[in-house]
Amino acid sequence: MEAVALFSFTASETDEISFQKGDIIKVTEMEDDSCWFTAEIQGKRGYVPENYISLLPHTWFAGRVSRLEAEQRLRWKDTGVFLVRESESAPGEFSVSVSYGDRVEHFRVLEGGGQYCIWDELFCSLNRLVDFYRTHSILSSVFVQKPRLAHALCDYTPPQTAHLHFLRGDLIDLLDCSGSLTWRGRCRGRVGIFPPEYWGPISRTLMCRC
Repeated sequence: MEAVALFSFTASETDEISFQKGDIIKVTEMEDDSCWFTAEIQGKRGYVPENYISLLPHTWFAGRVSRLEAEQRLRWKDTGVFLVRESESAPGEFSVSVSYGDRVEHFRVLEGGGQYCIWDELFCSLNRLVDFYRTHSILSSVFVQKPRLAHALCDYTPPQTAHLHFLRGDLIDLLDCSGSLTWRGRCRGRVGIFPPEYWGPISRTLMCRC
């Protein structure tokens, strides 16, 4: 969930975060019996005082909703109806659930360094990501491709946290190889993007198996 800073705040403890009035803050945890929220600002995580910020209300944010409950809410809705929820498998992160009539698809929102993405488009806030996908298909071409696996022949340490990290010998589930700048895959339970020039035929970095 996002919030806007009503006042500037200077941290007095190492587990707090400083911010300026007007800053957009990503709130990751809200405890009922505490006046402090856990939040992220430009990739830094810590506590912020509740009375210094104002949560931004959005009808599309469902909060702590399970994957199953999201499917129950969205199934048979018009194509494109969606909600944003807190990720079950990755606390502090978000997922987008989208109705396609007879099915519901789920997309992890990747975040790193204050940037958010689902594919290769980067946004400075969750709001802007949602606004973009209101008018652009979130599906890409991933669902018309057959699933493929890749065998990593060397380690890859990505330049950004939103990119996929893997080690030599890891199996990578290739989710989308249609982009010219980035591909998307899953490894060790993590979904991320990576540059396709690092991969190719069997003789190069990855060995693909259809």
